[in-house]
Amino acid sequence: MQNFKPYYAVIFTSTLTQKNEDYSEMAQKMEDLAKTQSGFLGIDSAREDVGITVSYWESLEAIKTWKQHSEHLIAQQKGREQWYSWYNTRICKVEREYEFNNI
Repeated sequence: MQNFKPYYAVIFTSTLTQKNEDYSEMAQKMEDLAKTQSGFLGIDSAREDVGITVSYWESLEAIKTWKQHSEHLIAQQKGREQWYSWYNTRICKVEREYEFNNI
């Protein structure tokens, strides 16, 4: 890990309402759009009873720009009005990382 540069993780945890039509399509659209944003580094996501999506960013400024993107603002509004019964967003600085790969 010689040239490791700290980065940021946005951890979005949520539960869906029963009215979640079009949610999967919008989630995919937001992931595709996020990938085109300056400072975007990657994304991990899992959904069962509770969904967790972690997106990775170079800077707090890149996160702020993404949060204010016009299409993302529409998705946020629909989330509050229709898709989510609860959500929590955490922004963390990643100081180091390691992984195991047995492939």
